[in-house]
Amino acid sequence: MVEKVGFIGPGIMGQPMALNLIKAGYRLWVFSRTAERAAPLIEAGATVCQTPKAVAEHADVVISMVGNTADVEQVALGPDGIAAGASTGEVYIDMSTISASGARGIAKRLGELGIHMLDAPVSGGDIGAIQGTLSIMVGGKPQVFERVKPLFEALGTNIVLVGDHGAGQIAKTCNQIVAAAHIAVTAEALLLAKAAGVDPHNVRKALLGGFAASKVLDVHGQRMLDHNFQPGFKAVLHKKDMGIALDTIHDYSLKFPLAELVARSINDTVEAGFGDLDSSAMAQVFEERNGITLAP
Repeated sequence: MVEKVGFIGPGIMGQPMALNLIKAGYRLWVFSRTAERAAPLIEAGATVCQTPKAVAEHADVVISMVGNTADVEQVALGPDGIAAGASTGEVYIDMSTISASGARGIAKRLGELGIHMLDAPVSGGDIGAIQGTLSIMVGGKPQVFERVKPLFEALGTNIVLVGDHGAGQIAKTCNQIVAAAHIAVTAEALLLAKAAGVDPHNVRKALLGGFAASKVLDVHGQRMLDHNFQPGFKAVLHKKDMGIALDTIHDYSLKFPLAELVARSINDTVEAGFGDLDSSAMAQVFEERNGITLAP
């Protein structure tokens, strides 16, 4: 039975996830490079550690939510990483979004040391993290997944073991392609309504009742209409994810022009200075190109 959990990377997504684990009754040990991110967790009863190694020394299972493949490699395999402090049979769950090949490589190296790994990226943004309603896409061994499934149930409502190591990251890559495309077409549709002299708020409401309805139209469509781009998921991170997507597409010698197109739109959003805003700020790039604004 899992009782003691480590958490590394309490950022925009990680902090509410860690708080939900505490609310579910787990004892938590935390490592954060930013002290203020850990403060609410300390207040809720978590213990702060100085290194990922120290987190692993205390925990039965360690979860990370960090930036990219290199960050995960450092957290897992660095001199003060999880591998240096974990016991044989301990489980490491990486919930970051990284390359599938990176996840497989890290899992292989940890497995040689007797440490189990699951790649378990998430979708649902900061709202899903706060509400504990994330979609969790898991890659790894079924018996390890079953052992830690109660942890996932404290964080999400749609929990799928997709396949072996790396499969969770492939699912997340697919998710990011679809999400980016939905953001782009949502912005274009609302701007078309505005240009045609039709209230885009009413158009959004109408579309939400039909076949074009989507979570992106619901949440990000409202962000665009409100011009509220405070990050639930930063554009710069979506750019990173689309880079992973294009690399994966290339690895399998596929030709996906739409994925390439929306990746350029995400890149343009970051280059326009909106990288630290929500990825739905892509709408502002389209506004500038067309001389139309959705701003109230």
